[in-house]
Amino acid sequence: MGRFFRDEGPDRLYTLTGGRSRPSRDDFDLVTLVVGECEPARGMQSEHAAILRLCRLPVAVVEIAAELRLPVSITKILLSDLLDAGRITVRHPRTAASSSRLPDHATLEKVLVGLRQL
Repeated sequence: MGRFFRDEGPDRLYTLTGGRSRPSRDDFDLVTLVVGECEPARGMQSEHAAILRLCRLPVAVVEIAAELRLPVSITKILLSDLLDAGRITVRHPRTAASSSRLPDHATLEKVLVGLRQL
């Protein structure tokens, strides 16, 4: 996929985000994986469409920002827009890995019973 080469001035970044300086949600960090849930729609903001094309397979936020040549903070705002619209899903690798290491409910109950018997 080709890289975007655009004016990176503050006016352009302000326009891209509609004047917002923060994303509407706090779901993203540099390694959060993003997956597109639909194809780009006609009339969609070009950066949103580019993100959906990039995210046909899971892609980290930092990779999206690098490919679009946008600051990560701006990329997070654009991703929040897409997440709010249900056009992407996100997954943090550490969250998935840590939840898979938790013991199951039955094991926790057995431990609780054992502790009560002490």
